[in-house]
Amino acid sequence: MSHKKDHIDDLLQSCILGKQSAQLEVYNRYYSAMFNTSFRIVKDSAEAEDVMQESFLNAFTKLDSFKGEVAFGAWLKRIVINNSIYHYRKKQKKNEVALDDILYKVEDNDGVDVDNGLTELKAQKVMETMDSLKDNYRLSLTLHLIEGYDYEEISSIMNISYANCRTTISRAKESLRNKLKTIY
Repeated sequence: MSHKKDHIDDLLQSCILGKQSAQLEVYNRYYSAMFNTSFRIVKDSAEAEDVMQESFLNAFTKLDSFKGEVAFGAWLKRIVINNSIYHYRKKQKKNEVALDDILYKVEDNDGVDVDNGLTELKAQKVMETMDSLKDNYRLSLTLHLIEGYDYEEISSIMNISYANCRTTISRAKESLRNKLKTIY
């Protein structure tokens, strides 16, 4: 494990020096996880791609401020989440409706692969139901249940009090349970 940490530290030092091959290696290593994180928040693949690109640029330009107090991946993930939330809220203010969202709701879900099993189908239903929650409920549950952030981190990210965060997550879970009861 320390060999892996030494390797990422060496890569980050090369990135600070502007070595593009090191930046590409860091990008390739973290691309998939960061894209998935962004996509769960912005709910649009093109937007998630833009957010991710912007986040990597932010990270590379501010790499000298990375102190190593947390893992680089966690530091980068925080940048991605903050940028994703910013873009999502900006999109909501413009009242845009993504074409993918319209098509997704119109599509018939007959294309589910039977071999994926019941568990994957249930997980898909839970994710679809989460998407139907109020924005603050969906965002807080995504950060808590999927991304693994604790209440304190979520309250900081969402710029709400700790007590409000706990209440929001509790209400979001209850809302999700109630919506799932109507499905099953």
